[in-house]
Order: sequence, then C-alpha cells, then structure tokens
Amino acid sequence: MAYDDSVAADFVIEAREIADRLGEQLVALEQLPDDAELLNAVFRGFHTIKGGAGFLDLAPLVEACHVVEEAFGCVRGGKRQADADLFDGAQALLDHVQRMLAELAAGQTLSPAPAHLCERMRLWAGDEATPAAPAAPVAALAAFAQGDGPVSDDEFEALLDQLHGGLPGAQPPPPPAPAPQPPRAARPEASPPAARAEPAAEATLRIEARRLDAIVNLVGELVLSRNRLKTLRSRFRDEELERAVTAIDVATTRLQGAVMRTRMQPVGRVFQRFPKLARDVARMLDKEVELVLEGADTELDRTLVESLADPLVHLVRNAIDHGIEAPAVRERIGKPRAGRVLLAARQEGDHIAIEVRDDGAGMDPEVLRAKAVEKGVLDAEQAARLGPEECYALIFHPGFSTRSNVSEISGRGVGMDVVQSKIRDLNGRVQIQSRLGLGTAFVVRVPLTLAILPALLVQCADRAFALPLARVQEVVRYDRSRLRWFDGHPMVDLHGQTTPLLGLRRWLGEREDDGDGHLVLVQSGDGCLGLHVDHVRGREEVVVKPLPRPLHALPGYVGATLTGDGRMALILDVDALGRAA
Repeated sequence: MAYDDSVAADFVIEAREIADRLGEQLVALEQLPDDAELLNAVFRGFHTIKGGAGFLDLAPLVEACHVVEEAFGCVRGGKRQADADLFDGAQALLDHVQRMLAELAAGQTLSPAPAHLCERMRLWAGDEATPAAPAAPVAALAAFAQGDGPVSDDEFEALLDQLHGGLPGAQPPPPPAPAPQPPRAARPEASPPAARAEPAAEATLRIEARRLDAIVNLVGELVLSRNRLKTLRSRFRDEELERAVTAIDVATTRLQGAVMRTRMQPVGRVFQRFPKLARDVARMLDKEVELVLEGADTELDRTLVESLADPLVHLVRNAIDHGIEAPAVRERIGKPRAGRVLLAARQEGDHIAIEVRDDGAGMDPEVLRAKAVEKGVLDAEQAARLGPEECYALIFHPGFSTRSNVSEISGRGVGMDVVQSKIRDLNGRVQIQSRLGLGTAFVVRVPLTLAILPALLVQCADRAFALPLARVQEVVRYDRSRLRWFDGHPMVDLHGQTTPLLGLRRWLGEREDDGDGHLVLVQSGDGCLGLHVDHVRGREEVVVKPLPRPLHALPGYVGATLTGDGRMALILDVDALGRAA
C-alpha cells in the first residue's frame, strides 16, 4: 500500500508516545493486576499501534502488537489471570515494538520480533489466540467518509478491528447517516443557532521544530535590539522615548515568554520510560525496586527534554545497581525488601532541578579514597585531604569505578564522567548528597532553556566576557594579601579554603593589572576556580550565538553574544579555564 511519508512520520511520533506510556502502564498493572482501567489502557495501547501499523502495511509490527493484545484480551475476558510470564513476554515484545518504530523512523526495513517470543504469547493465550489478519482494503474507510457526523471512538476501534487483525467476522458499524439538508428555499441565516453549533474542541497544530527554532532566533534578535535600546535611552532625557522603550521592553518580554512556552514540554515525556527501565534492571539484578515519579508535569525546553534522557537513564540504573541492596541484605539490616528510587523534577527560579534519590547503602568516603589511590587518581596524601563531598565527586573521574566485577549494567569505568559532561554541555551541574546506610541523591540542575542564558558580564583589558550564571558561586573584591603559591601555581585563600587562581588578563596574554579588581568564584571541573577580572558589569540575559568562524579553533569559548551597548562578548568555557589553571 502506498502512503505519504508524512503519514508514517506522524504515526511514528504518536506510536512512540503510546509505547513509552505502555512501559509505565505495564509496570503499574503488574503491581495492580485487578485494575480494570489499567488493563483496558494496556490493551488499547497495543491495539492502537497495531491499527496504525496495519494501515501502513507494517506486518512485523502488526504481528508483535497482535499477540500481546490477544493475550491481554484473554485477561479482559476472564479466561486467564495475568502472571509474571505474561508481563515478562509483554515487556520483551514492547522492546521490539520500540526498536521497530526506531527502524521506521530511520527509513530502515523492519526486522520482526523473535518468533519464539510471539509463540510464547500465543501459547500463553491458548485457544483464544488468533493469527493477525492481513491488511484489508481501505474501502471501509470510504464508507465513513460519506457521512457528515463525527465518528465515535467505539466506531473507529471497530473499523480498525476489521481492517487490521481484528477477530474474524467483525463488521464495522454502518456509516453515520447524512445530516438532514435544509430546504432549498431556506437561507442559512434562518437556521437556529443551536442547530449550527458543533461541540467546542481544543485546536492543536503540529509544527516542525525547525520553524519554532527560526522564530526563537528572531525573538533573540529582538531581545538584543531591546537591550540596545534600553542602554541608549539613558543618553537621552526624553519622556516620550522613555515610554516607547518601556512599552517595547514589556512587549518583547511577553513575546519572548510566549515563544519559549511553545518549545516547552513536560519532563514526564522522559519520565514515563523509567518504570519499565527500573523493572528490567531490577529483574536482571534479582532486586526488588519501587520507582516513584514526582513532578512529571514540570516543563522545560524541548531540546533539554531530549538531551536529559541518556544522563537520567544512567543515574537511575546506577541507583538500582550501586545503591539498592539485595532483598536479603535489606531484610537483615531492618529495611523493606523493596528498595525505593525517587525520580523527581521541580522548578527553581530559571532552572529545573531533577533528583534521583535512593534509600540504599549510600557512599562511603573512605572506600572512595582508597579506590582513588589504588587507581592512581590521587596519591595517599592528596586523598587524605579530601572532604566527604570531594570524595563523592571522585566518581565523575574518567575510568573510576568501585566495582570489582564487570556486569551488563556497570563496572566498566564508563558512565558517570559522561553524565557530568553531558549535563555541563547543557550549562548545568550535578550535585551529590549521600549518607552511609541511608542512601544517595544526585541532583541535576539545568536552565529552563538553552536559547537565553543568564550570564554574569565581566570586563578585562577593555573586552567584555560572559560567564554562565549557573556556574558563578560568589563575587568578592580581589585582595592580594590572600594570594598563595603552591608548587609554582597561584592560589587564593577564601573562607579558609585554598582555591586555584587564574588571572583572566594573564590567560588572554595581556599584561597583569596592578589594581585589585574582582574575584569571581566559579564551579569548574570537580572543584572551584577563582577568576581574577578587572570589572564586574552585572547580570544580564544574553542570547547565545555560535562563535565567529575565526574563533572556532580557540579553546576556552563556548559561544558569543551582543551586550546592551552593542559590543560582542565571548562566553567563556569555565571548565577549560579550570584546566588552564
């Protein structure tokens, strides 16, 4: 059957959303097998994907969904009780459904689910199972097109049954009767208002992401012009100009907020895949785990939702593997057999905080110190000086792992450093909280959007630079009396702690300034860095622009922006500055 590529693209988007929900619903139904509403939701989810796949003549996808649908149909009909074999088989086939959807999205030929998995579902359903019917002609759709009335959900489901894999003999309901036509002499205006009214429905529009991105870029240009106007108005003492600039400022702020909201998505779109992930990992490790989701309706930028998926997957897997103890161990120490993993999101000002917390064994700083020395990350003297939080940060070191054996889940020394790197690429940071015997929490904080960056503008050698505000911890006057030297490297003594110091003038190759200037304390790498600058200009929301081509190969910069006075300011890479220090 020939079909438009846009139809397949729309199907993939919707089917992936349904499949993600199915993973969450299957886990919930396994815990509440008597919940009829959940059972119907699972049945309808597989049924809906099967119907769309049949319309597109995707036989392997139809078959995989059909055998699961038939098995749950037996449960709905009271023929069998749901058990672990059913849920294991359904989850395994759901993995293959998601894999086939990915193949369809990539334009690849679908590879069918393993025959033994489909046969396993058929055997479970017994005599109730029927083979999936081949795709039927679409003539039945034409019958519905002749009617003027709306098609109910039940009518549409019955139509899908007849077209694609429904029970033999199923017939669609007759098409809705045509609406009575007014007499020819009657004028449309004569019809009573109630007869012309349709039920109010919320209109939605699917739009390509690139078009939204183009609008965001245009709004960014408007924000830059607004900032320029706000700077210029101080030079003119004109009341009408002041009112006009103020009106533009208000309108631009509102427009910026409205456009940004169009790119916002609930983080729940990522969260809904984790119940299945937690179940699969727990079964693989012979552990019992309860996953709790909170704040799934918290919204953030679409690109951030997509980019956070992989880091959060690793953090949840890590919590189950490293954090949660085996059921027998938990019972022995007085804990419930099932461990608890919390995945929660909340908004904190212009940032989103996502927390992955477990009630497991916690992290032992002494074990981390010993492992760091053993792996040559630190010498014994350096390790002894580390505080607990600094010990926790050791797990972000490349190749660092406390596991003595390698498993399919972890222990290869790859993972946590990648998590930190990806979060930093999003201008975010990861904090660790842990209590031995009580559990560990990873708190990821990222900005609401990547298009607008809250920044601290600083000046050095008559040039402006921007520092991501999320990395700035403190700004103080620079005091030369605090300067220390350690192995030939400058350090600064602040609040009783010695922090590496980097003069921005020195880093730029300029002559050092004899004045005091300011010290900006920023988070860099696993620790802090004191950055010596000439002046601090203040906080400003900047629009991030790609670096000019001549600067692409220069280390230490992540982008550029225009300040309110029309000057270009380079956005500094604080991790690169830390390495330089």
